[in-house]
Amino acid sequence: MTGRERILTALDLKEPDMVPVWEQAFNEPSIIGIARYFVEDSSKLPEPKLVMDMTDQEKFQLISALLTLIRELDLDGATATSLAPRKRLEQDYIQDSLGVIYRLSQVGEPYPTNGPVKEPGDLKDFKIRSPVPEDFLMLEILRSTFPDKAITYHMPCSFKVSWLLLGSLEKLLMNYILNPNFVKELAKISTEYCLALIEIALQKGADFIILEGDLAHNPGPMMNPAHYDEFILPYHYEICQKVHKLGGKVVKHSDGNITPLIPSLIQAGFDGIHPIQPQCMDIAQTKENFGDKLCLLGNIDCAYLLVFGTPEQVEMEVSETIKKAGTNGGYILSSSNSIHPGCKPENYLALVRSARKYGKYPLKTSN
Repeated sequence: MTGRERILTALDLKEPDMVPVWEQAFNEPSIIGIARYFVEDSSKLPEPKLVMDMTDQEKFQLISALLTLIRELDLDGATATSLAPRKRLEQDYIQDSLGVIYRLSQVGEPYPTNGPVKEPGDLKDFKIRSPVPEDFLMLEILRSTFPDKAITYHMPCSFKVSWLLLGSLEKLLMNYILNPNFVKELAKISTEYCLALIEIALQKGADFIILEGDLAHNPGPMMNPAHYDEFILPYHYEICQKVHKLGGKVVKHSDGNITPLIPSLIQAGFDGIHPIQPQCMDIAQTKENFGDKLCLLGNIDCAYLLVFGTPEQVEMEVSETIKKAGTNGGYILSSSNSIHPGCKPENYLALVRSARKYGKYPLKTSN
């Protein structure tokens, strides 16, 4: 089987020839750190920094490094995201193409501090931007470079677009109570934006869409499940229907314990859920309860194991996770979020090697 065939078979809840290996995201330092194992001349790699601060030559080197690690590790899929430009406003602040302002952080992703929508009256004349060519440049590169691999288009869901436009998640959740009509109208606008991106992404060769936007933290959902059903599910349903009509698959990403929301995610029409965070979800239990309805993606701990563990410990965890989640197919192996700067490159290499060692079907009952 090709990598594309493996991933699509798993998303169909069937058993491929081996457990597929895929990753939602690598960031700049992790791409460079892993690629060092395969690039003899280190001068061909850029210095680790935000891509928005790279020169055109450094951006080219970064993309080449990403393509190299995908090829050398023979990953079954690759993930594209929008390359629409962000601009630096001040030393610690940037603005994206939606007009959202973020503060940069030394310990994590930039976080929103301000959005273009403040109150209901702002929606009267508000026009969200249309898709631009930069949204699909990375997708086009990956599709043309890897015709036999599954290509994922990674983008925010309507829920996340809504709170980004408001400038914070708290503002959106508060308005579920204070001004429900306002947030429903905002959700419609956000959904139309998502649908426009999805249609072009699938036309350009994406095999599946992964929608980011956390719905939970470790203790449980960030909102009452009834609020999910009222304020989010109808728009997720519309997105899933569109993806399926166009012949694609769609996966919902959310960190945290989303177990109470899974029945609603199934109702919305998602084909899979990612990343089954091991700190708060049991992948064996999730497989038992929902594995006949959803493909499971992820679960290899990137908060502790890939950061502080050894390659031997990674191998053991991969072996055990495949036993728990890989039975009868419907499982795609990846980290429990992404390969971030804290992850040791040698541990990611061990993850891929171990998946190939233990992931061949039919799976062994003991390794």
